[in-house]
Amino acid sequence: MIKQFEFNHFQVNCYVVYDEATRQCAVVDPAPEASYEDAMLNQFIDKEHLSPTLVLLTHAHIDHIAGLQQICERYHLPVTMHEGGAHLLRQSELYGSVMGFAVDAVALEQLPRHYIADDERLSVGGLTIEARYVPGHCPGSLCYVLDSEKSVLTGDTLFRFSVGRSDLPGGNHQLLIDKIRSRLLTLPDDYVVLPGHGISSTIGKEKKYNEFLS
Repeated sequence: MIKQFEFNHFQVNCYVVYDEATRQCAVVDPAPEASYEDAMLNQFIDKEHLSPTLVLLTHAHIDHIAGLQQICERYHLPVTMHEGGAHLLRQSELYGSVMGFAVDAVALEQLPRHYIADDERLSVGGLTIEARYVPGHCPGSLCYVLDSEKSVLTGDTLFRFSVGRSDLPGGNHQLLIDKIRSRLLTLPDDYVVLPGHGISSTIGKEKKYNEFLS
């Protein structure tokens, strides 16, 4: 199962992926900024009797990690991410000052980390999550494929009829397009695209209607 939340003033989609049998879950892009948002996330976890075993990042831009410190410390978990985005944690205070987020970069830098690679598979109870490295929006961008849910969590890589921006440091538009085509559009047409912002789509719709990918 996948539960979606929308958090902070950048309207980031945070996802809780959970196995109904074991009640284990992964929190993907912990973005709560305000205390009431943090409470919403934790109330859902408590109400559903879930046990977080992974904190996953699609990428480490500040709007996607606004609640990272709190969730990692609350559940005593490392942040699981691609090593290519590690420098963004160090730069989070700078980005936060520009984008309106209060950040303790030292605390984020000190969080335990678990780095994962392209095509690595992670387990959440009986669920399998496949990490696919899809750079171009920023270094360290991962998408997460859940075959059992016929879904892919795309972060800021692929949106409904659009793609992620590539004008920030480390971005590369042609690389982004090439990787989306080779790593995401090869999924079955009925797989649901769950992006980092905005509403969902499907792989089939993106093949047909996304002008950036035509």
